[in-house]
Amino acid sequence: MAKIVFLGLGTNLGDREENLNKAISMIGEMAGEVISCSSVYETEPWGFQSENEFLNAVIKVRTHLKPSGLLGRILMIEAQLGRLREREGTEYKSRIIDIDILLYGGEIIYKESLQIPHPRIPDRKFALVPLCEIAPEMVHPVLKKTMTELLEECKDESKVIRKNPLSFSPRGGKKSNL
Repeated sequence: MAKIVFLGLGTNLGDREENLNKAISMIGEMAGEVISCSSVYETEPWGFQSENEFLNAVIKVRTHLKPSGLLGRILMIEAQLGRLREREGTEYKSRIIDIDILLYGGEIIYKESLQIPHPRIPDRKFALVPLCEIAPEMVHPVLKKTMTELLEECKDESKVIRKNPLSFSPRGGKKSNL
C-alpha cells in the first residue's frame, strides 16, 4: 500500500539549484512519485558556521517502499550525488545534498538508524516553512499539532527567504524552473 511521505532537501555546496533538481529527479525515479514540491528557500546554516547559505525545499512523495527501504534509497541517492558520509556523529557540516525523511504517513519509528517523524522538525524553520507551504494542516503524529502551529511556536530565529518555486512533472521526473 502506498504511503505519503514528506522529504526535506538541503544543499550548500556546488551548484545548489542543480543539486536539488538532480535529487528530486532521482527520488522520482528510485523512491516514488513526487506529487508536490515547496518553493526553494535560502537559509542560514543550522547548528554550525559556514560561509555558504543553504537552499532547502520539501517534497511530498507517494511511495510503496517501507521506511527502511526508503532510507536505503535516499542514502544511495545522496552517495550518487557526491555526498560522502564519514562517521559524522552529531557534528553538522556543509554538504552537497542532504535528504531527510520528515514524515512517513502517520507512522512513528524510533530506531538507532531511523527516527520518524524527524526529531528536529519543531526546532527548524528551514523544514517547517516549506512544510507549511505544501501541508500546513498536516498533524505531527507525536506532538499532535499542525505544521502551522509548530511554526508559530518555533524558537528558531534564523532567516528563511523564499526564492523560486520548483516545477516538476507528475510522473516524478523533474523540470528545472529554478
